[in-house]
Amino acid sequence: MASIVSVTDLGKTYDGGFTALNSVSLEIEEGEILALLGPNGAGKTTLISTICGITRPTKGHITVGGHDTITDYRAARSLIGLVPQEINLEPFEKVMNTVRFSRGLFGKANDDAYLEQVLRQLSLWDKKDARVMELSGGMKRRVLIAKALSHNPRILFLDEPTAGVDVELRRDMWEIVRGLKADGVTIILTTHYIEEAEAIADRIGVISKGDILLVEDTAALMARMGQKQMVVELHETVTAVPESLSSYTLEVGADQKSLIYTYDTHANRTGITRLMADIQAAGLTLCDVETRQSSLEEIFVGLVKEDAA
Repeated sequence: MASIVSVTDLGKTYDGGFTALNSVSLEIEEGEILALLGPNGAGKTTLISTICGITRPTKGHITVGGHDTITDYRAARSLIGLVPQEINLEPFEKVMNTVRFSRGLFGKANDDAYLEQVLRQLSLWDKKDARVMELSGGMKRRVLIAKALSHNPRILFLDEPTAGVDVELRRDMWEIVRGLKADGVTIILTTHYIEEAEAIADRIGVISKGDILLVEDTAALMARMGQKQMVVELHETVTAVPESLSSYTLEVGADQKSLIYTYDTHANRTGITRLMADIQAAGLTLCDVETRQSSLEEIFVGLVKEDAA
């Protein structure tokens, strides 16, 4: 799949001497959903702002749809819609006028039929004549998305799009994102809701201290780095792993009535069959067995800890 955004050796150091981005290289594929994860201060917002032309890089090169973001800024920026983290809207303006104004900023001719389609898609059509100040926080965030989509962008950046949004609106937001992807829009989002990134993103990027640690297909990342665990529930209470089982990667569960075995699903042999026999040989009685996969959150925390070490 072709790249629609290409970032090469990107660095950003602010006047005070703080380096937000070191030497970032990233290829964003057309039509994908890329989730960018990282702790606060990792450089997520700086990266987005620099790609969008809001922040000028100290070094490096960015193209959007083949257009250089510095030498051909207007053409590059016209392909991008940006939904910022902070809600900053004119409180006394009506929703429809707010969206019309954003479209006009990009030199686009009036097209109320298209704007109606956008507002309906975001469940905002019945609020088109409402003043922004009359809307809830979740509805205001939808207006931000409508503004970002007003000029028919091919790429949409969502910086923490569900921050401060209740569970129902958050679910609706991800349905909107899926609908945009189906329409061919490339979506890059930052989020603290890691389980949502796992569910919606085609690829996951992890950034820490201004460096991209990895960018990988979500399913492949889970398969490659996600460990699997088997929880063996016992009839007996155990306070420590029996000596005869010390060769296994076992730990005692918090309830002291289970043993947790961590293993690699890609190994030629998992050792499960031999472990079960050895547990019984140790005089322990099995009650139940369940398996579970490491979550993306556990993988993410592990990567960031490794980077901090």
